[in-house]
Amino acid sequence: MTASIKMLHAAQALMVLLLVISAVILVHSGNLATISQLQGLVQSAGVWAPLAFIGLQIIQVTLPIVPGGLSTVAAVAIFGPVWGFVYNYIGISLGSVAAFLLVRHFGKPLVAAVISPKRVAKYAHYLNDGPRFARIFTIAILLPVAPDDLLCLLAGLTTMPLKQFVWIISLCKPWTIIAYSLGMHSLLQLLGSF
Repeated sequence: MTASIKMLHAAQALMVLLLVISAVILVHSGNLATISQLQGLVQSAGVWAPLAFIGLQIIQVTLPIVPGGLSTVAAVAIFGPVWGFVYNYIGISLGSVAAFLLVRHFGKPLVAAVISPKRVAKYAHYLNDGPRFARIFTIAILLPVAPDDLLCLLAGLTTMPLKQFVWIISLCKPWTIIAYSLGMHSLLQLLGSF
């Protein structure tokens, strides 16, 4: 295992540890007892709250630590459906482009450090067929249940031009985020949290 892969695994472990510690502190302090308490806590951070969330989304796409769907729905619970969507879209889009560019720079060793060989093998036969991969990638980005983060990393291994990748993310990703946002907003309304 190379030093850079070890550093990547260490960074992932550190992020998980920080998230767990933060959650324990918030639960212990009573700030996670209700959604309105969590919203108040986050809003007390002012402009730093959205910036921190966008940063978290960028990180979770490039180094999958937290399931993307979880952080996407959390944004709606914390910031509401409109701003939750905006912050999700910015963070996920920037993170997707960052993941693509990182793999373009570091190549297969980065993918191997983040994704299991079994999952890579599942999609490997699509990687050398540029137009076919682009079609499959576009459809997958439109689907709320597709492994988007994994596919963005794998796209970096293909011959897909950056411009095409950015267009696909920019035009297709909002629909998935809207689906998550509306679904979460409806669920929270049903539960009486909004």
